[in-house]
Amino acid sequence: MLSAIGLVLALALLIALTMRGWNLFIATPLCAAIVALSSGIALLPPLAIEGAPDLVGAYMGGFTRFIANWFFMFLLGSIFGKLMEDSGAADAIAAFVMRHLGASHAALAVVLACAILTYGGVSLFVVAFSVYPAALALFRAADLPRRFIPAALAFGSVTFTMTSAGSPEIQNWIPIPYLGTSPWAAWEASLVTAIVMAVLGQLWLGWMLKRAKARGERFVEREGDPAGLRTDLPPFWAALVPTVVVLVVSFLLHERFGVSALILALLAGCLAVALLCFRTFRSPGAAIAEGSTGALVAIGNTAAVVGFGAVAKLSPAFDAAVDAFIQMPGAEVASAALAVSLIAAMTGSASGGQAIALPLLAPAFLAQGVNAEQLHRAVAISSGVLDSLPHNGYVVTTIRAICRETHKDAYLPVGALTVVVPGIGLLVCLGLFALGL
Repeated sequence: MLSAIGLVLALALLIALTMRGWNLFIATPLCAAIVALSSGIALLPPLAIEGAPDLVGAYMGGFTRFIANWFFMFLLGSIFGKLMEDSGAADAIAAFVMRHLGASHAALAVVLACAILTYGGVSLFVVAFSVYPAALALFRAADLPRRFIPAALAFGSVTFTMTSAGSPEIQNWIPIPYLGTSPWAAWEASLVTAIVMAVLGQLWLGWMLKRAKARGERFVEREGDPAGLRTDLPPFWAALVPTVVVLVVSFLLHERFGVSALILALLAGCLAVALLCFRTFRSPGAAIAEGSTGALVAIGNTAAVVGFGAVAKLSPAFDAAVDAFIQMPGAEVASAALAVSLIAAMTGSASGGQAIALPLLAPAFLAQGVNAEQLHRAVAISSGVLDSLPHNGYVVTTIRAICRETHKDAYLPVGALTVVVPGIGLLVCLGLFALGL
């Protein structure tokens, strides 16, 4: 009982402190300590029984593993975004979109750019880094409140593309070895679900922006922002090619190199910017330095949340909760989806929710004759529902480190588009399965 109280209290406190703008390097160890104290986990290595876990070791294990796995992706993604900004390539894309779509479609342009990159295999974090400069320019030109940029980035990245059939994102691939399926599992239901999510989310985003402008909200410049759309811009084709290079290289090398393909793709993108837009660079050295520093802040924030999740998973209450989720009565596909979604909420990670639940769920449900393809798609979509609570690493990184917003100003639209919309999408998908699609 004490372990359960501590886990719930720690999770609630972490969400509250994140919403209030606390530094995650302070908030996550503090909340992890609550979990440890309530679960009988030693705080320091010398206090732990031989072979038993301790707070510092577990927290730093999760923290450092995430950095080891993702450092170069964050680094090159941040540098790529800064080079796109410094060369004027981001502004060139923004200017092209504004000419052809108009100011009223600025948010749609951001969403589409993220969706194309995400479905092309570019890491979610990298997409946010890469598209943000163009998003900022588009929102400035359209005079839209900038606090909605994180929502547009997140909606285009972690909803209808991340968990759809065929997506190369890890959330669509984790179920494969457990269920013996393919990335295209249940593609018919997935396609309908993705369309529903995309249309509903875009309409909701447009409605929120319209209401905000009616209240008098406008784009507000900040110190450090690029000074509007430049006039010394590279040609549109030269600005677009580096993004296409990232997309194509990651797609071609994904099966052979896995996640490491992103390193090669982003490096190729940086080289493409340097070669095609070299005439319009203003201060490339400073851009690289700024991108490197920004990557450290971004990956540090995310790793801090992962560290908390590593401690939370050691709690007896966490194991009990996982067992309870897995043994929930009801339709197997629906109960599996709910279990994965709840575990993802506890860990703040879609992939974490799948990795914990599937080794236990898959053998039991497959033995009962549950449709493996339906289970794959339901698990994939459900992992992207409650994972996007305020303490999620991607949410924290996108709102704070990339867009320099606060959770107080930016999280409500993010939550609407990345929690509510995927939740509706999951219900649509389960309904289609019930109808035999």
